[in-house]
Amino acid sequence: MALSGIVKSYLKDFLLYLEVEKNFSKHTIRAYNSDILSFLIWLGDTQLTETNHEKLKDFLIYVQKFNYSKTTLSRKIAAIRTFYRFLYRERIIDSNPANSVHSPKRSKTLPRFLSNEEIEQILNNIKIDTPAGFRNRVILELLYATGMRVSELSNLNFGNLNLDENEITVMGKGAKERIVLVSSRAKDFLQKYIQNVRNLVPEEKCVLTQNENDAVFINKTGYRLQTQSIRTALNDIVKKIELPKKVTPHVFRHSFATKLLENGADLRVVQELLGHASISNTQIYTHVSTERLKAVYDSTHPRA
Repeated sequence: MALSGIVKSYLKDFLLYLEVEKNFSKHTIRAYNSDILSFLIWLGDTQLTETNHEKLKDFLIYVQKFNYSKTTLSRKIAAIRTFYRFLYRERIIDSNPANSVHSPKRSKTLPRFLSNEEIEQILNNIKIDTPAGFRNRVILELLYATGMRVSELSNLNFGNLNLDENEITVMGKGAKERIVLVSSRAKDFLQKYIQNVRNLVPEEKCVLTQNENDAVFINKTGYRLQTQSIRTALNDIVKKIELPKKVTPHVFRHSFATKLLENGADLRVVQELLGHASISNTQIYTHVSTERLKAVYDSTHPRA
């Protein structure tokens, strides 16, 4: 069923609100757009101004049959709640029927992480005898050394680098800027890439500069390397060495945080380095560390 012109305009204004005022990522905006679009199609002839709490409950019952994960279902509910808050703020509706709609409780799962040995196994099996291979090694070195999100690394420009001070400025979620620290090892790899390898990555000759807004990591055409390419490169390496774990760039981030806490880092410091808005997001890594401590205790203590 086609949406009316007025509903299309509401949706367009909502997406602009998410981008400009809420500073949501492009990925989240795409997801919210899809969620709201499917909801509006389901509403059919029911007007937004006539939607009540019971109607929203009917929709949630309807989507249950698709067996979405709790994470996906929570996002869909969040999208609807945000959409109706927007409509209420803009005085398109007189009351907000989504106020009492709650997301399902998400089960707490400990984040996956890699041991030092597994990290080194991955890094040492990257062939660095090609420009793209060397670039990939630098990327994974940085992910583990800094705890950056893969999107933050992909978006790095030369203006973000302050290698004299072993610092990189990244733009995190919600357009929040923070500084991450770079180990000497990762810094050495990065400098070699910039000085000797970056110009060799494109398969055809092209003019590359290192201006403030130029991408640090580029692909074979000379344009910014996208996150999916980084994930694919990592998958290929993990598959090659037959590591019996699912490894993503985010697992490198988890490994970074876990290792810091295991070595005695303050939780607030880890929160700052990861760019978490709330300390509760960082506290999950303390559970990982506790589990690791218990495992060591059980395997080593004579009366465990």
